[in-house]
Amino acid sequence: MSAPDLSVVILSWNTRQLVAECLEALQGARDGLDVEVVVVDNGSHDGSPDMIAERFPDVVLEPNAENRGYAGGVNQGIARATGRRVCLLGSDTRVKPGTFRALIDHLDAHPEVGAVAPPLLNDDDSYQAACMRFPTIRTALWWDTPLNHLWPESKELRRYQMKDWDHRGTREIDQPPGTCFMVRREVLDEVGVMDERLWLFFNDVDWSLRIRHAGYSIWYVEAPGVYHHEGGSTRHFQDFAGEWHRNRIHFYRKHYKVIGNFITKTVLVYVAFRQCVRIKRDLPFGKEYWAHCRGLMGQMWAILQV
Repeated sequence: MSAPDLSVVILSWNTRQLVAECLEALQGARDGLDVEVVVVDNGSHDGSPDMIAERFPDVVLEPNAENRGYAGGVNQGIARATGRRVCLLGSDTRVKPGTFRALIDHLDAHPEVGAVAPPLLNDDDSYQAACMRFPTIRTALWWDTPLNHLWPESKELRRYQMKDWDHRGTREIDQPPGTCFMVRREVLDEVGVMDERLWLFFNDVDWSLRIRHAGYSIWYVEAPGVYHHEGGSTRHFQDFAGEWHRNRIHFYRKHYKVIGNFITKTVLVYVAFRQCVRIKRDLPFGKEYWAHCRGLMGQMWAILQV
């Protein structure tokens, strides 16, 4: 039996209604392709697995007893996928018909391209500014530091956030988000899967950088697009900020060695003390205030040990 044209890997964590809308939209977005859909449920407690099994019996369902994180869940889905191309897709999306066909056509026409991504859209069809350039040491010096607050429109931050582009047209890019990211099977075989130490954040950045280092380009393709409910899959995660800093430190240590590790940890110390100052706006000096600060310092110290 020949491999499917495409495997779509969806990671879901307590997004019952959103993932149902995502899967319903996929039924009309196959574009005549042989599409395999793999859903990894990351320990949801909202009834998502039962709903998927009942309403979408053709979906390959991988239920987990606990949350394995974004990278771990995605890797689990990729391991189960059998398609000649693999597309990561957020559970908080709805793919428009014609999108998968446009992405595959671009890959087929350009063998040097290793991965592609479409526009992400708001419900009013406006474009989301989702792509970014690779972060550098200069980015770490500006992002979430006093420099960021003094010069929020600095040349470095504008470069990093691609503010010089309106996300229209087809062009080569550094890093699209993992919200809809299609990769050739042979690129997966060569580059490998996501780094699971990047539990929730920076895993798609690291993956894109590794694809680029392997000699492949990544392209943003003007296509019908994907509706994206921003934050729908992460807004309920309680340790959002702490996990972001942990993953950022690991990414910078991995790619920028000692200097990257030093800068990102220094920024974390600044952020923790800044937060203590901000708490003072709402709490007078006293037991409650110092308890909050001790909690922040404890969290900071734990992250610094990574």
